[in-house]
Formats: sequence, structure tokens, C-alpha cells
Amino acid sequence: MEHDKDRLSRAEIGKDAIQSTAEAAATTVGEVSSIIVGAVRDVATAVGGFATEVFEIREASRRAAEEHAED
Repeated sequence: MEHDKDRLSRAEIGKDAIQSTAEAAATTVGEVSSIIVGAVRDVATAVGGFATEVFEIREASRRAAEEHAED
């Protein structure tokens, strides 16, 4: 009878280890996903800011050229 109890305990220990590993993996995947989403958001913000600056520079150049042509 004691032998069956040991087997159940080992099986339960194995199940608990697998469950803990799965939970740790899920947490890690969530953390990495959050980092990636944040990085993509930051890159999009930086590229958008750069595009805005390029647009403003282009507009300023166009206005300066028009003013120069009027003189």
C-alpha cells in the first residue's frame, strides 16, 4: 500500500512541476510581449516625429522659396 502512495506523490510532484513550468513560461511570454509592444510603439512614435519634422522642414523650404521668388 505504501508503494501506491509513493507513486501518487511522485505523479503529483511531476504534475506540479509541469504546472509551475507552464505558468513561468506564460508569465515570461507575457513580459517579452509587453517589451516588444512597447518597443514597437516607441519606434512608431519616433518615426512619426521624424516624419513630422521632415514635413515641417519641407513646408518651411517651400515658403522660403516662394518669398525669395517674390523679391
